[in-house]
Amino acid sequence: MNKSDLIDAMAADAGITKAAAKKSLESFLGNVENSLKKGDRVSLVGFGSWSVSKRAAREGRNPQTGKTIKIAAKKVVKFKAGSDLQNSVN
Repeated sequence: MNKSDLIDAMAADAGITKAAAKKSLESFLGNVENSLKKGDRVSLVGFGSWSVSKRAAREGRNPQTGKTIKIAAKKVVKFKAGSDLQNSVN
């Protein structure tokens, strides 16, 4: 399912227009993004939670040449599925 499919499904389930569903989805995604940028954790009970963690700088290897390269430190977004979501998939 891609973003367009999700918008169509949301509109059908909620009985709203596709434009309203698109606006709702974009609002949700924007708010999750803004919270993560601030370093906050976003948690939806039963569905899952998003958090930001720091990945330390490290050395890696270029697979073509075998040379050692430095990989910079960065922040990464992590998602952990909630128990309800996990159980519905299994």
